[in-house]
Amino acid sequence: MLEGKTALVTGGSRGIGRAIAVALAKNGATVIINYCGSLEAAKETEEIIKNNGGRAYLLQGDVASSSDVERMFAWIAENVKRLDILVNNAGITRDNLILKMTDEEYNQVIDTNLKGVFYCLKHASRMMLKQRYGKIVNISSISGIHGNPGQVNYSAAKAGVIGMTKTLARELSSRNINVNAIAPGYINTDMTVHLKEEIKAKALETIPLKRFGEGEDIAEAVVFLASDKASYITGQVLSVDGGMGI
Repeated sequence: MLEGKTALVTGGSRGIGRAIAVALAKNGATVIINYCGSLEAAKETEEIIKNNGGRAYLLQGDVASSSDVERMFAWIAENVKRLDILVNNAGITRDNLILKMTDEEYNQVIDTNLKGVFYCLKHASRMMLKQRYGKIVNISSISGIHGNPGQVNYSAAKAGVIGMTKTLARELSSRNINVNAIAPGYINTDMTVHLKEEIKAKALETIPLKRFGEGEDIAEAVVFLASDKASYITGQVLSVDGGMGI
């Protein structure tokens, strides 16, 4: 489905990012796995892809740093020559109630989860406009749609990602570039594994499908939106949340 395409997955070393990178590769894409600090985890993702007959590159860089992102895209332009698919997945949490949240906790999340998306969108747009082709999938969150106590920073960033998605869809559509977002619900990742059991139980009560999602649930949605099967879909937010938003 994605043969001949090149994809960049930010935060692709573990969790949802790893599942996305593996799924894109299984469907024929050459995948650039961006990671910030965990080279070992990134190598594990690369190994999974190559063991399944796929093609992958590792690309270190902190998306919260404009200079890092500029360097990353310069490397892509020089070594890979084009970019067909961008998946903005990199993200962090620094949860706290607003009365206790520090400036550092707020700014760290905004820098990575919102400004990082902006930096990648800016550079990817330049490449895709020249190609007159591109698929962009931004990973938002149900927290950006419904809000979530203790996540005013995370919710603000993820809501901002939705706004950027809709705006970029309007700006880039005339050049055959689709821009969409996915809003995951509760997904079994490193971020959720440490939740207290009572919090997990309460969350399950709000999910009609009565289970947490898996990274593969998000990955399959990304593959669809990154493919030409979704060529008439742009500016949309797909909730993959087990029905929480009903």
